[in-house]
Amino acid sequence: RARLRRCGPVGANRPAALALLREAARRSLGRRPYDVQLLAAALLLQGRMVEMSTGEGKSLTALLTAAIAALSGWPAHVVTVNDYLAARDAEEGRPLFHRLGLTVGAIVHEVAREDRAAVYACDVVYASNKEIAFDHLRDRLALGAAPDPLRDRIDRLRRTTDAPVMRGLHFCIVDEADSVLIDEARTPLILSATTDPDAERAKAEASFALADLLQEGRDFKLDLGERHLDLTPAGRARLAQLAGSDPEWQNSARRDGAAERALRARHLFQRGDHYVVQDGKVVIVDEYTGRLQPERSWSNGLHQLVEWKEGVAVTGERQTLARTTYQRFFGSYLRLSGMSGTVREVAAEVSVVYGLRSVAVPTRLPSRLSRLGTRITARAEDKIALIQRRAEELARSGRPVLIGTRTVAAADALSAALRQAGVPHVTLSATSPEVEAAVVAAAGTPGRITVATNMAGRGVHIDLADDVAKAGGLHVILTERHDSARIDRQLEGRSARQGQPGSTEAVLALDDDLLNAARAPLLRLLARLPGWPGQIAARLLFRRAQRRSEAANRTARRALLRQDKDLRQMMAFAGDDR
Repeated sequence: RARLRRCGPVGANRPAALALLREAARRSLGRRPYDVQLLAAALLLQGRMVEMSTGEGKSLTALLTAAIAALSGWPAHVVTVNDYLAARDAEEGRPLFHRLGLTVGAIVHEVAREDRAAVYACDVVYASNKEIAFDHLRDRLALGAAPDPLRDRIDRLRRTTDAPVMRGLHFCIVDEADSVLIDEARTPLILSATTDPDAERAKAEASFALADLLQEGRDFKLDLGERHLDLTPAGRARLAQLAGSDPEWQNSARRDGAAERALRARHLFQRGDHYVVQDGKVVIVDEYTGRLQPERSWSNGLHQLVEWKEGVAVTGERQTLARTTYQRFFGSYLRLSGMSGTVREVAAEVSVVYGLRSVAVPTRLPSRLSRLGTRITARAEDKIALIQRRAEELARSGRPVLIGTRTVAAADALSAALRQAGVPHVTLSATSPEVEAAVVAAAGTPGRITVATNMAGRGVHIDLADDVAKAGGLHVILTERHDSARIDRQLEGRSARQGQPGSTEAVLALDDDLLNAARAPLLRLLARLPGWPGQIAARLLFRRAQRRSEAANRTARRALLRQDKDLRQMMAFAGDDR
């Protein structure tokens, strides 16, 4: 510890620390890390993005790395994709951390804000990406962003009831890094507060009082087809006249904006088309799917205006207090590293965005995965029938079958077809990660058929019985191509772990929604041909669609990165980075 505190895990200190941790893990956990896990831990300590094949033991690798970082005096954060994995990994590693004289804690949703400072004070903290990012946002809000003198800022902190809980962003290991750093990079993280409902009701009433005195055609122009509304110069003048000496409406931008929003709520948002009133609440209807969206609300007071129009209770408006993105948050760590089973496809992007070099660690044993190719059908119905026959055939031979879908809806549809055909199976439609983990962990049972989304149960090991290994191992069926080939490779990695046998195949249909991204009418036509010419054209079509999807997502992430950089520059000039 003393040597690591002085110099860190560099030079001769690194192999000595890894040797110590290997022996400590054997004695406290009963698990002796493999050489490839030690190699990956050494790379993580250097700040690398490490590709470890699925099933090679990333959880233990993160544990070793975090322990060495903590012994070096670096507060270490291990970030996972959900609360279940954070709590599980922290608890499994606790005997090793205690043996080394280190403390460990887990931040999950149930931990109260006032208790989080004690958890973050631990040497090693496990947390989901969502929990740790929002704690950072709340801390920024508590600290304030104005360039006050230090003494004034400390005085303000003493007066606040929501003091910071974290002790900085020092060293971070991101597990399933491709999901957190790439797939969720564009997810906005917004900390909001709700305004006073009574004030919003009064504001809505006053806005309608102004707007209802305006006349269509003279004061505003309305285009129902385009759902567009504009105030005319005459209308703006009329609003100024109606406002009179009322101090609330002396600001023309506020006055005109309030009237325009009230007019939109009155004329452009129709009950039954854009929203419904359910249990005394205005519930938005998604314009693309037609589904109700009870958690969503329109911004800038529009939702409250619709509520007042319908005569239901007016709620408070959600106002943004602080916001960031995962790109910006994880880029703020002094030392960042990550690992995943699929890194090479995004290595260049990870290097540009986060400054991390990617390194692939070899598998402990040679892979015994058999890829049986791709079968393509004309329609989804034909695809489901083929999947049903394949799953039944393999299950009768004693092999477990894992069927992966892109969405929960697709999993439910496939499950309904299997149930109608009398095929015993388990469908992973759980809402909690704990149940997901239990279902996926049991997917290696002989003759068991499991239907699940591609992303379900990441980080969970699938154990195979001896009889299953002798029969050929777990068979994975991919029923759809994901937007990214990386996710398909993650699903394939569920099979043939740790040198075990296993196989995968893809069964696809030409009416897959993903193919809309291909924009290749000639390939679509050729894909309908019988025999091998059609099969080749169909495979090219799917490959093109995936690549176009990946390129579009990559372009959107780059645009967000540029926007983040511009925002930082503007906020630095203004003295506020919220």
